[in-house]
Amino acid sequence: MPGPKDLDPSSSPRALLGAELRHAREQQGLSQTELGEPLFVSGSFIGQLEAGTRRMQLEYAVHIDEILGTGGFFVRNCQALAKSKYPDHFAEAAEAEAIAVTIKEYAQMLIPGLLQTKGYAAAVFRAYKPTAPATEIGESVAARLERAHVLDDPTTPLLWAILDEAVLHRMVGGGPVMAEALRHVAELIRKHRIIVQVLPFGSGAHASMTGALKLMEFEDAPPLSFVEGPDMGRLLDDPATVARHTLTFNLLQATALSPQDSLALLESVAQDYEHGQPQP
Repeated sequence: MPGPKDLDPSSSPRALLGAELRHAREQQGLSQTELGEPLFVSGSFIGQLEAGTRRMQLEYAVHIDEILGTGGFFVRNCQALAKSKYPDHFAEAAEAEAIAVTIKEYAQMLIPGLLQTKGYAAAVFRAYKPTAPATEIGESVAARLERAHVLDDPTTPLLWAILDEAVLHRMVGGGPVMAEALRHVAELIRKHRIIVQVLPFGSGAHASMTGALKLMEFEDAPPLSFVEGPDMGRLLDDPATVARHTLTFNLLQATALSPQDSLALLESVAQDYEHGQPQP
């Protein structure tokens, strides 16, 4: 009987690999827990691999091929999937984001990547990499804009963003770039595609003073949270940690301006940028 064919890593790669894992496991008559035991992982972790919300690491692929008798299939495809257009610390989160049904994000310093315009993204990447060739910056911008295609669907995922007021006033790329970026966010709000709240300076201390936060929910897998810093990021699935981060986001929602007042503030600041008025 022929083995499974290698997957096309350009077409929902983790979901395809996960479907093949589920098929191979069921062919062997193993439960998720039974497959996880010799790997020293939980059955829920195997479920996340099958749902495509977690990336399969090479060390697991080697043992899975041995246990399921798949002739190196998972090793080959795991290595192919390791080639990502995103930085290593963010690749797994970007792939999970692409299949999430709900994304909730608190942005502390900059407009979230899914909502950035080309000019804004280019200014951000140039600040990250001041000596990088223009081609490298262009590739990074293209990858970021490609991520935003998850919003092409009119309803899924639900995206709820909370922007610290600092995001509005930190001039990234100059006044015209900021005006365009904020107008873009406002347009998505007015199209009822996203929900955005602004956390005002006047709110004082709040539940996420130490950094940004992203939460992702899925149809058939447990939720994940993602936290990051300079050149590092962690995708977290520990239920207690995700629950704590969910509470953090809920507290931010309660403290932020209403969506209506937030839209008014966004458009007011965009207008100031358009008229060349300095920001505080």
